[in-house]
Amino acid sequence: MPSLISDKDRAFLQRVFADRLRKPVALLFFTKAEECQYCSDTRAFLAELVALSEKLTVEEHDLLKDADVAKRHGIDKAPAIKLRGEQDYGVRFFGIPAGYEFVALVEDIIDVSWGTADLPPKAMELVLGISRPVHLQVFVSPTCPYCPQAVRAAHKFAILNELITADMVEVTEFPELAARYEVQGVPRIVANETSHIVGALPEVAIAQFAAFAADKPG
Repeated sequence: MPSLISDKDRAFLQRVFADRLRKPVALLFFTKAEECQYCSDTRAFLAELVALSEKLTVEEHDLLKDADVAKRHGIDKAPAIKLRGEQDYGVRFFGIPAGYEFVALVEDIIDVSWGTADLPPKAMELVLGISRPVHLQVFVSPTCPYCPQAVRAAHKFAILNELITADMVEVTEFPELAARYEVQGVPRIVANETSHIVGALPEVAIAQFAAFAADKPG
């Protein structure tokens, strides 16, 4: 099987991880034996990625055999990746983070290794002010150049506020979810099953949306 990460990218990432990773990061990989078209590719991809730094590890779990672990981490479909640093920050990927989403994964790993993330002051104020649980699902496609910005924003929010959980959901791998949430364009962000926004938006606007969803009844 050919390498999924090019030699050029591998050399670049080795330098980036050496310079920017602070604490170890575990990539919890959830798979299943049947009906998982992209699980083997995701496994191979993660193996190549963690080989680039001694601070990165993969922990593989099967959705059925390790059902208790999957339930504890809120994982109900595969392939899925959850990043864990010194604590669980609620940063999750459903589907292989390929294409443009690869950059989002790398930046998320760095943020999780530090246990913090940068936001504009107003966005930071809004995110830290959220006092009720918020679940953000960011629907993306690998060819969408604007999607990583939305994924990164949602994952930053989760790192900064333990009441926020944020998922990347790849629409071509989970078409049933795309149909359920009426995803006709990406990025589409769904909050707490009741609210949504679409398009490339600044972090402040996404933070306002998350704060609104937290305060919305129901």
